[in-house]
Amino acid sequence: MSAGTCDIAVIGGGIVGLATARELAERGLGRVTVLEAEDRPGAHQTGHNSGVIHSGLYYRPGSLKAQNCTDGRERLYRFCAEHGIHHERCGKLVVATAPEELPRLDELERRGRANGLAGLRRLCAEELGEHEPAVAGIAGLWVPQTGIVDFRQVAAKLAELFQGQGGSLTLGARVTRIKQRARACVLHWRDGEIEARHLINCAGLYADRIARLCGLQPALQIVPFRGEYYRLARAREGLVRNLIYPVPDPRFPFLGVHFTRMARGGVEAGPNAVPALARQGYSWGRISARDLAETLAYPGFRRLALRHWRMGLGEIHRSLSKRAFVAALRRLIPALEPEDLEPNGAGVRAQAVAADGSPVDDFCIMEAPRTLHVLNAPSPAATASLAIARYLANRVEAMRGGA
Repeated sequence: MSAGTCDIAVIGGGIVGLATARELAERGLGRVTVLEAEDRPGAHQTGHNSGVIHSGLYYRPGSLKAQNCTDGRERLYRFCAEHGIHHERCGKLVVATAPEELPRLDELERRGRANGLAGLRRLCAEELGEHEPAVAGIAGLWVPQTGIVDFRQVAAKLAELFQGQGGSLTLGARVTRIKQRARACVLHWRDGEIEARHLINCAGLYADRIARLCGLQPALQIVPFRGEYYRLARAREGLVRNLIYPVPDPRFPFLGVHFTRMARGGVEAGPNAVPALARQGYSWGRISARDLAETLAYPGFRRLALRHWRMGLGEIHRSLSKRAFVAALRRLIPALEPEDLEPNGAGVRAQAVAADGSPVDDFCIMEAPRTLHVLNAPSPAATASLAIARYLANRVEAMRGGA
């Protein structure tokens, strides 16, 4: 059994955890250890990310998402340029396809301007083709700040820099028990343990469980949702120049099926959003009895399902029917045919849901003695990771100052 001590333990080796660890090490805040449950960093949400650098268009002005996305976006662009990571600031087109979407497009434009997005351009139907010739719609919004990158490369560079600054990355360390002592936490996993003065929980899909291991009772629970993707056949990639999004429904935390040109090549189409049957449920066949029972027993999930059952059935139908998936995509590109799409995997989103059944809309960070818990950090967390890291490091410094 390995044992040791450190000043700060970060649970979770995804992009948020790695960015935070690197920030802590760069500030010289002591010995920092990252504990990652899998055999490689970035195995889940980071590794399944479609690679969009979000602009900050969607988020309520003044929210943690808005502040950290707009700041993190520019930090990320600079980081990629400094370290030679391929990226593009290519812009994206948000398309309204029905009159009832126009007020929501107005609100997006208002939020974007309030969040400091210069260069937003409202488009009429005839102007959409200037950016995306295959698109059909009645109006649109051009967002020049949006970009693309491979977040796996960003995470790999963060891990390299962190370790180069003396940080320790321990793989295969799935924390199962946390014991609180007077001035430290002792973290246990199958074949190891470590004592840390401070703990930062960036465990993503398992963040709520880690918080409960620390004796906390957060007023939310992670409910996993799977997003399934198709890929445009190579001969049809010309249908999409960059990124094409619908106008989202503000009642839901998902943006709707869209088209994304990827930094590593190709064009992705999707995702839908279906309840996953496991926290690592990347297919219908991946089932965890514990995870599923926990989800079904949670009153927040039952209230969410009761409130949005009609939408949920539609998402499941699109999961099981390629034609239904294509029909949703054809609202944006009518020329699309089923044979134009090839299966392209899935990702699982760690969506926090409150006990009243409402999806937690903003980033949620809980603070307790010696510990910080990132309890809700879905998209745009990858874009915002460097800004979230700065925020968490500031909180650690404040804790140490008050100790």
